[in-house]
Amino acid sequence: MSKEPTKPSESVVQDLLVERRELKVALERLKLDLADARSAAGGPDPRVPELTAEVERLRHQLAQARAEARVLREERDELRQGVERALEQIEKQ
Repeated sequence: MSKEPTKPSESVVQDLLVERRELKVALERLKLDLADARSAAGGPDPRVPELTAEVERLRHQLAQARAEARVLREERDELRQGVERALEQIEKQ
């Protein structure tokens, strides 16, 4: 018969040691899988040029959106100042 742990803490320690061993085995399996995948890959991902073009397109789109937002903020500020001036003139009358 196997010896039963005498304290609950010993059981927890044993469980953690088992889990640690299982994780080490899983890690080594994943390392081997990664090595296999890397060796099977025949070079750079063929999608890289397409994705690079997409990134450039999105950067350009972002720059345009930022410029438009800046113009809209300036217009908003100008309109706000105009409204404030108009209110001041109304109050003076």
